[in-house]
Amino acid sequence: MATATIKQFPVDVSQRSLGYNLPQLAGVRLWRPMLAMALMAFIAGTVLGIVRADEISGGGSAETIERLRHVQAGVMFAGFAAVFAAISFAIARILGQFRKSGGELQEAAGGRVVTLKMPVTAKVFLATMMMAMMALLGAVVLHFVFAADLNGSVASLELSEQRFIVLEGVRRVGVAGFLVAITFGLATIAQVLRFQAARLRELASERHND
Repeated sequence: MATATIKQFPVDVSQRSLGYNLPQLAGVRLWRPMLAMALMAFIAGTVLGIVRADEISGGGSAETIERLRHVQAGVMFAGFAAVFAAISFAIARILGQFRKSGGELQEAAGGRVVTLKMPVTAKVFLATMMMAMMALLGAVVLHFVFAADLNGSVASLELSEQRFIVLEGVRRVGVAGFLVAITFGLATIAQVLRFQAARLRELASERHND
């Protein structure tokens, strides 16, 4: 495999399609399980919200209500982490389809196979997605830890309120990170489409010269 450049695009040149890379293969395999996990988490979070509302209307203990608040937030944001991961994996799957199918098309045409190297936007997409995932999952875990740490005292309830506010900020950072990552993922798709168009024009020119 050699390295070359089609105008402004850094590429790899080979005789056969390079197929999926590792992140794209993960996208192919994981976007459906992540989506299923998100749906289950959202359903469970809704049920917990109903239970908490019933506790509030029925005059339940402050400890139980506060514990349910942490647990519900943890479950719901596990769902958000899963659905954002599903979207990110779906983007990786789309990019993988472009890479694999584009290579197979060039291979079938009997010419060299030119594959776009991973763009900077794709690297930023992966790094930002992982950081956002860690932020959300860290907040989810801490919600469950803080729920278990409640003991019903006034001091414990006040501390729980402060912790909830801090974790709300962490969750928002995680959500914002995922949105930024998805933006870079979509920008990568646009760049891949530009490369594919340029390569198709070049491929047609090569065939014409032959």
